[in-house]
Amino acid sequence: MEQDMLKNVKNDRFAQLLGIEILEVSPGYALLELKIEDKHKNGINIVQGGAIFTLADYAFGVASNADGSTTVGINASISYFKAPTGAYIRAEARAESTGKKICGYKVAIQDEDGSLVATFSGLGYIKRRD
Repeated sequence: MEQDMLKNVKNDRFAQLLGIEILEVSPGYALLELKIEDKHKNGINIVQGGAIFTLADYAFGVASNADGSTTVGINASISYFKAPTGAYIRAEARAESTGKKICGYKVAIQDEDGSLVATFSGLGYIKRRD
C-alpha cells in the first residue's frame, strides 16, 4: 500500500484503539479487518454495534481518501442483519458515486464465514483534491 493513499487516515487513533487493520486499499476501495476480542463485546456477549459501525465508517474513510483527496463523512447509516460469529469481521468499502464535491459509498461487513453482518451507506464531502 502506498503511504500517500493512507495519509489522511493512517493516524486514526480510535481505529488503532479498537485494533482495526487495513488489508487492502486503492482509490475508491478498502478492505479492513477487526479481530474480535472481549473488549468489542457488549453485555449480552456479542460484538457491540458501535464497534461494527466504527469498522464500517473507517473503511468508508479509508476508501474515500485513498485517491489523495481530503474527504469527510456527512451522512451515514447502517443496517444490522446478524451478530457476527468467528474470530474476525471484515468491512469492504466501494465507491458507488463520485462527483466534484459529493461521493457515495457502500460497505459490506461480513464475519469469518462470509455471512453478511451489516451494510453501511456513507455520503462524503470532498473538501480538497490533491
